[in-house]
Amino acid sequence: MGRQPAVRAAVMSDVARLAGVSHQTVSRVLNNHPSVREETRQRVLRAVRQLNYRPNALARGLAGRRSRVIGVVSFDTILYGPAATLLGVERAARAAGYGINIVALERLDRAGMTSAIDALTEQSVAGVVLIAPMTTAAVAVHGLPTGVPAVVVESGGGAGVLPSISVDQVTGARMAVEHLLRLGHETVWHVAGPRDWLEARDRVDGWRQALEAAGRPGPPVLVGDWSPRAGYEIGLTLTDRSDVTAVFCANDHQALGLMSALHQRGRRVPDHVSVVGFDDIPEAEYLSPPLTTIRQDFDEVGRRCVATLLELLDADGTSPRGAPPQVPPTLVVRASSAVRQS
Repeated sequence: MGRQPAVRAAVMSDVARLAGVSHQTVSRVLNNHPSVREETRQRVLRAVRQLNYRPNALARGLAGRRSRVIGVVSFDTILYGPAATLLGVERAARAAGYGINIVALERLDRAGMTSAIDALTEQSVAGVVLIAPMTTAAVAVHGLPTGVPAVVVESGGGAGVLPSISVDQVTGARMAVEHLLRLGHETVWHVAGPRDWLEARDRVDGWRQALEAAGRPGPPVLVGDWSPRAGYEIGLTLTDRSDVTAVFCANDHQALGLMSALHQRGRRVPDHVSVVGFDDIPEAEYLSPPLTTIRQDFDEVGRRCVATLLELLDADGTSPRGAPPQVPPTLVVRASSAVRQS
């Protein structure tokens, strides 16, 4: 006989969906909270019986007091931006007296994020921070279960659904391009990040806005991934072009690869080509030459995430009024950018 497929145990979101209520209402019913209407209570209990739902014992034991753990949903990555964001959230949570419980997903789609939130809810986290930098994740935010206090870290896709904390990517890109234009460069080429990343799209928008505002021609966008290899391979295609005097890379790792390609082909940075990156990775000031870049304050992102989430908890899930302001980026000028040589 063939093996029978495993049956997934019901979780709280299944009960909420069947009963037509929120996670919070299910939790109140299971913890005998007096504020639930009797008709709603009975509907939830019928769903519990129908699904054979078994509440997590630890979560039940935490009833009546706020959990001191914040859940974080991210994806399995070693990329600097998401990793630094996660570290910023962890530092801010610890400073506020909270621990964090991380669920790292291979894909940030709706099914994965819903499953992750279910798992964190079962562990009775106080609320959830979603690190959602890609378009698939931003779309998934719109279909998440209601009733879970949550904040999203991304670049605009969750606006109007959940409180959203982000660095102002468009302004950062404009700062990079305007810096290069002030140095006398006729135009600025752009090595972009992957098209399915919200931050990459915003940086393209900022690059284009700065060129249009200055009345400068816009070269074609050169799309790569976030790796040094992408910057290196794109750089090899530019080394024989005398009209390329300034390049804005969508992250510092791309800039590292680009500068390597330029050096290999005898194009000196910044004498022949000025280069600006984005992120200000720890290695940026030790490159040769040290890299001009746009710094993102990930610690501030973390502080605003945790502060906004705690506001939600204090307000019993009601969203704070108004969209949180974006975190401003900073231009860090080093030796990889210089006045254009005539």
